[in-house]
Amino acid sequence: MKPPRFAYHAPATVGEALELLGGYGDQSKVLAGGQSLIPVLSFRLSAPEHLIDINRLPGLGEFSRLPAGGWRIPALVRQRQAERSAALAESAPLLTEALAQVAHPQIRNRGTICGSLAHADSSAEMPAVMLALNARMTIASASGTRVVGADDFFLFHMTTAISPDELLLAVEFDDAAPRTYTSFTEFAPRKGDFCLAGVAATVTFGEDGTVADCRVAAAGVAATPLRLRPVEDLITGSALDADALTAAQRAARDAVNPPGDVHADAAYRRQLVSVLVRRALSAVKAKKGSDDGA
Repeated sequence: MKPPRFAYHAPATVGEALELLGGYGDQSKVLAGGQSLIPVLSFRLSAPEHLIDINRLPGLGEFSRLPAGGWRIPALVRQRQAERSAALAESAPLLTEALAQVAHPQIRNRGTICGSLAHADSSAEMPAVMLALNARMTIASASGTRVVGADDFFLFHMTTAISPDELLLAVEFDDAAPRTYTSFTEFAPRKGDFCLAGVAATVTFGEDGTVADCRVAAAGVAATPLRLRPVEDLITGSALDADALTAAQRAARDAVNPPGDVHADAAYRRQLVSVLVRRALSAVKAKKGSDDGA
C-alpha cells in the first residue's frame, strides 16, 4: 500500500507553517511523528494534496516547566522522550504511566504527544490522560493563538477543535494539588494494540481523608475520550472504601454506551470499563495508603 500523491512542504519557521496551513486548509495534513498519519495515508483513508512537515520548526522539541508550576509540552516532543523524563515521572506520573502503554518503544521514539492528541483516536491513551489532567491545548493560526481546554477539545471520532488552518502548538497542564494520586489502567488484546478500554484517574483527597476533587476519563468506549462524571460525583466525599468502589464500578457500567466491533461487543466493553474504573480507583487508594503509612 502506498499513500496518494501529495506536494511536500518543509517550512523552516512556525510562521511559515501557519501560512501554508492558512493557504491550503483542509487540502493539507501536518506531519510530526507520522505514526498515525502515515498508516492513514497508506490505507487511502485520507488523501491530502499537501503534506506540511513541521519537524524542522525550532523551539517545539523540548518540554519545560511553566512559571506557576506545571508543564508545557510542545508539538515535537516525542512520546519516548517524555516517558524517560525523571522530572515528569515525579510531578506528572499519570502521563509517564500511560506513555509506557502506548504501542511499542519503536513507535514512541517517533510519535509525538501532541500528534496523538490531534489525531484524537478515542482508543488512544493520550486523549484520556489529558482529559484527566484538565490540560489546555494551545492552537495557532496565521491570525493568532487560542487556548482550548481538554473538555472542549475532543469533538467526535478523530475530530478536534483544531480548524484546517490551525496547528496544535503545545499542550499544558498544571501541577497536581497536594494529596493528589493518579492511576492509568487499560486492557488490550495484545501488548501494544489499541486498548478495548482504558481509564485515567486523578483524585485529590482532603485533610479528612475523603475525596475532595477528581477527574476520571475513559478511552475506547465512545467517539471521544469520555469523562465519567457519574463516577466522579459518586466518589466525591467518600473515602474510597469498598462500598464506594463497588458503587463506582456500577456507575461506570451505567455511564457508557460503547460501540461494538470485531474486537469486542458493547456489553463486553461496558463491563470492562467498569472493572478498569475499580482497578484505577483501587490503585489510587493503595498509593494514598502507602503514603499514609510511611
